Amino acid sequence: MALDAETRDQLIDTVRRFVAERLRPIEAQVAEANEVPASAIGEMRDLGLFGLSIPEEYGGLDLSMEDECLVIFEMGRTSPAFRSEFGTNVGIGSQGLVMFGNDEQKARWLPGIASGQTVTSFALTEPEAGSDSANVQTRAVLDGDAYVLNGSKRFITNAAKAGLFTVMARTNPDAKGGAGVSAFLVPGDSPGLSVGKPEKKMGQHGAQIHDVIFDNVRVPVENRLGAEGEGFKVAMRVLDKGRFHIAALCVGVAERLIADCVAYAGERKQFGQPIASFQLIQGMIADCKTEALAARALVLEGARKRDRGENIVLEAAAAKYFASEMVGRVADKAVQIFGGAGYVADHGIERLYRDVRIFRIYEGTSQVQQLVIARETMKRGG
Repeated sequence: MALDAETRDQLIDTVRRFVAERLRPIEAQVAEANEVPASAIGEMRDLGLFGLSIPEEYGGLDLSMEDECLVIFEMGRTSPAFRSEFGTNVGIGSQGLVMFGNDEQKARWLPGIASGQTVTSFALTEPEAGSDSANVQTRAVLDGDAYVLNGSKRFITNAAKAGLFTVMARTNPDAKGGAGVSAFLVPGDSPGLSVGKPEKKMGQHGAQIHDVIFDNVRVPVENRLGAEGEGFKVAMRVLDKGRFHIAALCVGVAERLIADCVAYAGERKQFGQPIASFQLIQGMIADCKTEALAARALVLEGARKRDRGENIVLEAAAAKYFASEMVGRVADKAVQIFGGAGYVADHGIERLYRDVRIFRIYEGTSQVQQLVIARETMKRGG
């Protein structure tokens, strides 16, 4: 649902002030502790951030894709770890249920997801199924009134907190690729489900990823999401939407980095003058700003197409590909503009430099996006 202009502007202004006044001052603390404080999570719940994309009838804000991207632009201006706290509830952890769930499934789970009382996770990636996402090996075998799940998932965001997993598992071992994969709603407290230790990561400290192991986990038939064999379709539809969300986050981080560079270049003096007066510094800032503007336009145009109900497979891939590569280049130039100060921890530039590297990998690597873009372009004839 698209908000009226006044309500949308109020929401964006509220999020902008929340980021500036509440979240940015504790970025270093979160990185050091590798944990987002419960008080900040509570405030995000109160703002409705866990329910941005959940229908109003279940307690969410039901934002359009465009409005969701506008909010995520603002969340990008702080550590991505904060957004990760509610990102799975807004995106990949809930949207399979929103798009493919039946009325009973939605009524059972969506109110808790919208309020943030239930944290969700999306369990697709496996040790042998990363970019080859159709190669899911986790098995789901029908046994009476339940499926029995066995296998493991890797790099699952928010797994240790999850009250609900959307799990992709193979129900037909004879079907090749995604044709034999089905989707399941699996409660986090299911017997036989266990979560591994948190991974030590390059960046985004404060956001946790884990392995998830399924050892004879019984999942009632009524928890299957969609029909048997539709799991890969569910996953791809969810990822298409999620790619706009991640692309918007990349734009927000780039805009924050550019603002920090402009402020620093105006203060830092060399040869008796601010480095902002040097044309080579100006050139780097110009490159960053141009790319960020291009990415923002790409995200918003694709989001509007999705809101109109158009096919956006190509646009989602292009937005995610360009924006994630763009923010990596911006972060690199930011370190260069800050010089030695950018390499040490004081200004947070090196932290963001590490944080943004994952954007080119998760929810489809840049190389996967290139394949999707090329395939869809050829389908459309140019």
